[in-house]
Amino acid sequence: MLDHDADSYQKISRAFLDKQPAGGLTRDRILDNITLYWLTSTATSSARLYWEAGRSIAALVASGKKPPELSLPVGFTVFPGEIFRAPRSWAEKVYPNLIYFHEAAKGGHFAAWEEPELFSEEIREAFKSLR
Repeated sequence: MLDHDADSYQKISRAFLDKQPAGGLTRDRILDNITLYWLTSTATSSARLYWEAGRSIAALVASGKKPPELSLPVGFTVFPGEIFRAPRSWAEKVYPNLIYFHEAAKGGHFAAWEEPELFSEEIREAFKSLR
């Protein structure tokens, strides 16, 4: 988490060194999160998702197969501080049932942590048509 990407590193550093939180990304919340992973010994299992997804994608590419098409409705928000900001055309190609696409004004890879209110508003907006 601490060195996940340049944007997150800068925000976490500012929260610790300069006492300037990025939204909900405060020094105390960062310590709470790290402590939770440490005390429950779940850091490795949480990172496993990245490892397994990477291996699955590599195996599909190597075999020449396409991944199964996702039929569930998908909401996609692009945050400006994200590691990779996919354009709408790419999201539409990957998610054929894309029902919501939005480019947020703030937030990064840890948007739910940095901007919890904005993140929850995006989820509500994305799926309000399904209520």
